[in-house]
Amino acid sequence: MSNPTGPDFEAPMLEIEAQIQQLQQAGPGDEAIENEIISLRRKWSAVTQEIYSKLTPWQIVQVSRHKDRPYTRDYLNLAFEEFVELHGDKHFGDDRAMLTGFAKIDQYKVMVVGHQKGRTYKERAACHFGCAHPEGYRKAMGKMRMAEKYNMPIICFIDTPGAYPGVGAEERGQAQVIAESMFQMSQLKTPIICIVIGEGGSGGALGIGVGDRIAVMQYAYYSVISPEGCAGILWKSHQHAPRAADALRFTSTHLQELGVIDDVIEEPLGGAHRDHHKMAARMKSYLVSTLRQLTAKPIDELIEDRYGKFRRMGVYLDDSQPATQPV
Repeated sequence: MSNPTGPDFEAPMLEIEAQIQQLQQAGPGDEAIENEIISLRRKWSAVTQEIYSKLTPWQIVQVSRHKDRPYTRDYLNLAFEEFVELHGDKHFGDDRAMLTGFAKIDQYKVMVVGHQKGRTYKERAACHFGCAHPEGYRKAMGKMRMAEKYNMPIICFIDTPGAYPGVGAEERGQAQVIAESMFQMSQLKTPIICIVIGEGGSGGALGIGVGDRIAVMQYAYYSVISPEGCAGILWKSHQHAPRAADALRFTSTHLQELGVIDDVIEEPLGGAHRDHHKMAARMKSYLVSTLRQLTAKPIDELIEDRYGKFRRMGVYLDDSQPATQPV
């Protein structure tokens, strides 16, 4: 609980954190002060539970974008035993917004593909704030084909507001390469796990989002468009982003109800940004358990189930209309 800043709705939590820090600096070892700190920590837990149990969709977006939220590289450092990064798409260049490489988690050797935003401004600029170019998706596709060749499961960490929207990216085939990536992932003969760890925006997220298991972290979102983009289209102003967030129904709770995802990974109290180690432990537990299930399935059955999963998405029936058989 050392984070001094946060979204506006966290103000009561941050005030208690500041009081705890002042007491820790004022009299370390003093029994009365220690008791007061314990009391404040209990109060912080109660206040945090109350706030986070009632988050609006827009507030969840703010949590998913928190500057201290763990990124792909953080999970690689904390949840995996080994990681060897692989660079380049063998066509244009290396996109730092897309992180790829061999990794080991528990007894499993895997291929990790994930968006990377960067911590400092210099890193964020180099990573285009997590918005990958076509070369990023070509790089991901090449590494996934390598994983298939060596019978290695694939783990995808999704964390992007969307694919890079610049002219150069469009000239190099941004839309086509995302479509190709989705098509390739649907047919890869190896288990694929996709997890939305922060933002899951638009085609940029879908480009590495076709898998046998799709999971979303508790305070992440997965959407066809960012709330700002939706507000700009529908109401001609980004100021309506909270309204758009309510309408899009993209939180983990909504997504599970709609059948778009398979699992929700619970975050520590106050969000993953408050305890990277605890979140990494939960991530590792989920990945190992899911890998155990998927690797036990025959490959043909795995691909058939993967195809069926995505074919079933988006099928709705108005309650007022009787069901009819297609001609």
